[in-house]
Amino acid sequence: MELASSEYACNTAYDELLNSDLKPRPAAQPLFDYLDTLDKNELAARRQAVDATIMAMGITFTIYSEAGNIDRAWPFDPIPRVMARSEWEQIQSGLKQRLLALNLFINDLYNEQRIIKDGVFPAEVLTGSGNFRPQCVGVTPPFGVWAHICGTDLVRDRDGTVYVLEDNLRVPSGVSYMLENRQIMKRIFPEVFRTTNILPVDDYPTQLYQTLAALSPRTGEQPVIAVLTPGIYNSAYFEHSYLAQQMGAYLVEGSDLVVGSDDVVYMKSIDGLQQVDVIYRRIDDAFLDPEVFNPDSVLGVPGLMRAWRKGTVGIANAPGAGVADDKVVYAFVPQIIRYYLDESPILANVPSYLCMYDDQRDYVLANLDKLVVKPANESGGYGMLIGPRATPEERAQFAELIRANPRNYMAQPTLDISTAPTLIDGKLAPRHLDLRPFVLQSDKLYATTGGLTRVALRQGSLVVNSSQGGGSKDTWIVEDGE
Repeated sequence: MELASSEYACNTAYDELLNSDLKPRPAAQPLFDYLDTLDKNELAARRQAVDATIMAMGITFTIYSEAGNIDRAWPFDPIPRVMARSEWEQIQSGLKQRLLALNLFINDLYNEQRIIKDGVFPAEVLTGSGNFRPQCVGVTPPFGVWAHICGTDLVRDRDGTVYVLEDNLRVPSGVSYMLENRQIMKRIFPEVFRTTNILPVDDYPTQLYQTLAALSPRTGEQPVIAVLTPGIYNSAYFEHSYLAQQMGAYLVEGSDLVVGSDDVVYMKSIDGLQQVDVIYRRIDDAFLDPEVFNPDSVLGVPGLMRAWRKGTVGIANAPGAGVADDKVVYAFVPQIIRYYLDESPILANVPSYLCMYDDQRDYVLANLDKLVVKPANESGGYGMLIGPRATPEERAQFAELIRANPRNYMAQPTLDISTAPTLIDGKLAPRHLDLRPFVLQSDKLYATTGGLTRVALRQGSLVVNSSQGGGSKDTWIVEDGE
């Protein structure tokens, strides 16, 4: 195995497995020792076994293209990302702190708006928000929680510092792949799990069920929980069906539900109508209820917002939670944490420039060749400019977009995000990656042990999204000294 040789070129980035002397980091020593016993042929055999397992398990994702919707096998790399438990516990505390503050913030925006009155959060940011839903004003969901499931993207910079890259509070996806990645690794590398104390992740479906069950308006009864999916052509349909199956919940489409004259949501079944207590929706706000949002939507349920406002059904994530899922709002999260919790942020934001402010916009326009520019409400890596890798024409185009709609853009320095060994064409090579842990909140807070590590499979690429050529790894949180 070539990890300890010059063939594994650790560039200037922080490597998750090896230090600058190509020695394994303490938490990664057992994995390093194991990999060192495998030759190229054995690594190739494990790679083939991974691919065969993915096909047998039917783990897919969908790419939308001009040629139509294409189902592809999940791109998985068998070399895991390793982190020490002591480091993870600090990160976990920061994730919980962040979601707690964001939910207080969302609830405040839809009610008293104290943070605006006190001059901590600018009114013009809310005015320009594409995800603020006036239909939600005056509502306080159970426990004051709007975002029950959050996928927070983390990156590590060259000096080893972990930063929050963004908060995904609308319909975050990927957790099913985190769970399946672990199952694949247990099949392919069972000997490592016998000798290394790798903390488990398989309690997530139970934790998700308990988070959702706490929202049921019918306390004391077994809640009826439904996962609301747009259908089989959605890119995350595998996840919708997987989570419903794992929780013992119903998988439904909008046409399977109806809101009665009593403003209660019912599910159609062969035995008649059955009351639904909690909906885990995997549909964007705009399509949830044609009576309130997009009247042309055939994905949602007419009257759903009436039922939710009346409190006869719980919805996770709540309509309107996306007001905090905005890359401009992101820049204010440190102040939001201090305002609501009177605490210093445990996790740092990436330094950010808001184009809505003249001086910051001037700086961004003058330094487009050095910055990453992001639109406020896009996801999946779409609509952004990676300045150092863009052409002069692309940068000029983006400058016009910024001038036309400054509120919609923010910029950050281009981070040299960390790498980890990845099996490419039979050899181990460094590839950039991020990490998406999942945090749950209803009556209590929970964060996954690790998360979904996404990796850019193309050399030098910083784009980790599977829809744009990225893959994933299992994430191992191990006891210190393992």
